[in-house]
Amino acid sequence: MAQTYDPSKPVEFPRGMYRLNDEPHIDYQLNRIVNWDGGDLEELRAVGGKITNFEDWKSTLDALGRRAYEEGRTKNALGYFLMRDFYTSYDDPDKLDNYHQSQRVFYEYFRELFEPSDGGAPIVERLEVPYEGGVTLPVFHTVPVGESRGVVLMHGGNDSYMEEFVLPLLYLREHGYEVYLYEGPGQGSVIRDQKCPFTWQWEKTSKAITERFDLHDVTIIGISLGGYFAPRAAAFDKRIRRVVCWSIYPGTWDLVEGAAGKVAIKVLGALLHAHIADVINKPLARKAAKGDLAAQVMTDMRYPYGADSVCDMYRKMEDYTLANCAELVDQDVLILGADEDVYIPAKLADKMVGMLSNARSVKLRMFTTVEDRAGNHCNVGDPKAALDEILNWMDALDARDARNAG
Repeated sequence: MAQTYDPSKPVEFPRGMYRLNDEPHIDYQLNRIVNWDGGDLEELRAVGGKITNFEDWKSTLDALGRRAYEEGRTKNALGYFLMRDFYTSYDDPDKLDNYHQSQRVFYEYFRELFEPSDGGAPIVERLEVPYEGGVTLPVFHTVPVGESRGVVLMHGGNDSYMEEFVLPLLYLREHGYEVYLYEGPGQGSVIRDQKCPFTWQWEKTSKAITERFDLHDVTIIGISLGGYFAPRAAAFDKRIRRVVCWSIYPGTWDLVEGAAGKVAIKVLGALLHAHIADVINKPLARKAAKGDLAAQVMTDMRYPYGADSVCDMYRKMEDYTLANCAELVDQDVLILGADEDVYIPAKLADKMVGMLSNARSVKLRMFTTVEDRAGNHCNVGDPKAALDEILNWMDALDARDARNAG
């Protein structure tokens, strides 16, 4: 009999980081499968070290997913099928069909949330909100049992699917919050089925939700690249009262400079603005064709940004910076960082805090690898600890506001 999620039980999260591959990015994503998506640690430990490129990733997770599904382990199958898409190129003819397969397995495993077998009202309802150009944004909405303590608007970042964040949604519900979890342009089904690429003007997406449901005093939680999207939305959408950046992200060029250095960023900028694209595009294309993982990732990322080339993508991503809007953020802000983040240099934390000089308050919480076991990107080693930090922060602000009102 196939597994299904039991919503009567408290939400639980795995904890820990494991050495599953020698390449840091693949290793991180394998841990993500375990701690966010429902994969089995021992299965991934057995095969993870053999993955070196896109094709290895796709075939390995496809095989694991099919075996798990045949054995009725729907939870594990969902984790493998959902993340199989991560390193599958947008040029791959199987990509869209595989994505749809993961959606079918998702609704099979989480059936009790959407269509309870007792015939009662759904715990989570799926909605669609009109956006620009005939595009609709998918939304998961849930309300707590009893009186709501507030409204949370949550979204992911560069490579996210809202299905990954169902357990955080349920955990926030469990603690008394009404939650709207959504996908915007460039994410999940919006890019795959509707071909709508990212926008740096993320307030357009938040306003689509807050205005459609007439929401006020909202706490927005942006995950990964959402660490830029959420404060950007708050700068222009004052229905948002509190901002959680579940990752440090002052701007794309800050990340590139942090990883490659100031000299490299000056050279790259000069090449981009001189429109000498082939100096960057052709070498990357050659490396990608030979199976170089980093080159494959870079060349494939252009699709969700609606870019014709890697250079074009970088030009578009110059707009993804808080420098354009930070002074307009006047809400309370929480930033969750990680001391050994595989994608984001920890030293950028102070820069991001400094940019938010007009915020009502700014709290930075840097999780560590040694003490917290949550020192990698988006605190993947301990999602519960990150969520508890958010809950405690909101409790403290509620107490402060109550004192001020008194």
